[in-house]
Amino acid sequence: MREFKPEGIIMYEIGSYAVCPGHGVGQVLNLETKDLGDEVKTFYIVKIVSNGMTVMVPSDKKDGLRELVTDSEIGEMFTLLSDHDVKVDNSTWNRRHRDYLAKVKTGSLIEIADVLRSLFQLKTMKKLSFGERKMMEQCKELITREIAIKTGNEAKKIDGEIDSCFDAQE
Repeated sequence: MREFKPEGIIMYEIGSYAVCPGHGVGQVLNLETKDLGDEVKTFYIVKIVSNGMTVMVPSDKKDGLRELVTDSEIGEMFTLLSDHDVKVDNSTWNRRHRDYLAKVKTGSLIEIADVLRSLFQLKTMKKLSFGERKMMEQCKELITREIAIKTGNEAKKIDGEIDSCFDAQE
């Protein structure tokens, strides 16, 4: 029997790495089929690298998993981080937090880098709240892990490259 592959859906092999938006890079451990009463669905069982959490992601969901970034996206991300000529959002922390969280949940490395850059610039203007510092660390961690796994470089090296994008600002 032929495997059903919905239009535009990427199929991941067991053992491969993919990004689970909102959680970060994970390794596909298994593919399971579950009977949900009125339908049978197939799920990827993904172990998140950063915390060991296991998540089930529907295999037919377009935005459930994405491939690791490309080299050109990594270059684009570092270019974005190095561009400090942007307006900092001066709205309340609640509104900024909602906007930042929405960007992080997209799973897009560029969106996450944009949040990191915004928070880093805000940090030069005022003391960040606990939530802002936590979000900044989370963004940096998501970026670092994905690039480290994609390139095979150590996380410390990637972390240093990210920091160097902001060195002149501090």
